Amino acid sequence: MTTPGNNGANTPEDDDPFGYLYEDGQAQGATPPRTGGGYGYPGPTVGQQQPGVPRTSYNQVRTVGERQYGQIPQQQYQGPPQQQGSPQQQYGRPTAQYAAPETYPGGAPPRQGPPPQQTGGGGRGPNTKGLLIGAVAVVAAVVIGIAVALASNSGDKNKKDDTANPGKSSSSQPSQQPSTDPSASASAPAELPKDDAATLTLGGSAQVGTNVPGAKGTGGAFVGNFNNVGASVTWKPNVPKAGSYKLNLQYGIPGVDANATITLNGKAESRPMNMKNFAHSPAGDWAKGWQNTYAIVQLNKGVNEIKLSCEQGNQCNVNLDQFWLTPAS
Repeated sequence: MTTPGNNGANTPEDDDPFGYLYEDGQAQGATPPRTGGGYGYPGPTVGQQQPGVPRTSYNQVRTVGERQYGQIPQQQYQGPPQQQGSPQQQYGRPTAQYAAPETYPGGAPPRQGPPPQQTGGGGRGPNTKGLLIGAVAVVAAVVIGIAVALASNSGDKNKKDDTANPGKSSSSQPSQQPSTDPSASASAPAELPKDDAATLTLGGSAQVGTNVPGAKGTGGAFVGNFNNVGASVTWKPNVPKAGSYKLNLQYGIPGVDANATITLNGKAESRPMNMKNFAHSPAGDWAKGWQNTYAIVQLNKGVNEIKLSCEQGNQCNVNLDQFWLTPAS
């Protein structure tokens, strides 16, 4: 059994084979390995070991303050071997090989920085003006190329349209042969007739008047004095085709309902022209009584005769302003 005081039969110098490397070991006489012998801290030999007495350990107990650390060895470091021609250097001073090359006599001159660029004057600087002109030229070339491409595409499209429709004429050239297709003129509806009542054929007591403002006839003229049996207005409109039409009438009343008889191509219609007070104009005010009404009539193609008259049983206290036709649908 081994204890801190008795660690076996080996000598303490055998426990620390590198004792001679330590400063305190050297001070105690430790030596490097020898042939056939031990090394490390010196101590009693095996034969000198007394029973019951602890063996000398390489961790020697020393008085406080006796062992010192960090002291500079008495043998001063002299630096690397001196080269021929170089001054002798002492420890603690920089050697010559660590100095800048320009510190040597005849050494390299101090490194110069790049010369400052001149922005003007006679020096040669970057040709910014030439670069700007080149950039503008490139942009202009790109724009011209795009314009040419668009123009060529438009021309190709026109050529394709002409090839696909060889009978289609250009919009800039008028057609040499007028169209004989009757459907071409029938596609656009013809303007239907419209006339002032003052320009039509009057009968009985009917006469032209201009004393009521608000009439749409030329010069504010209208047909008045119609409130007598036998008074009439005859209109002969020309229509493009037979069919149903709206007979529109601009009339004026003094706030009281009125009506009149319609005679179409010599035949009296069963329903009169209704001229009620749709606008609810005040009674007795002719200027505010101008209104519109209509009646559906069947007309023949060409000229038709439409007569509006005051007959027995009609209420004819009315002024007649304008007549016009519109499609019934």
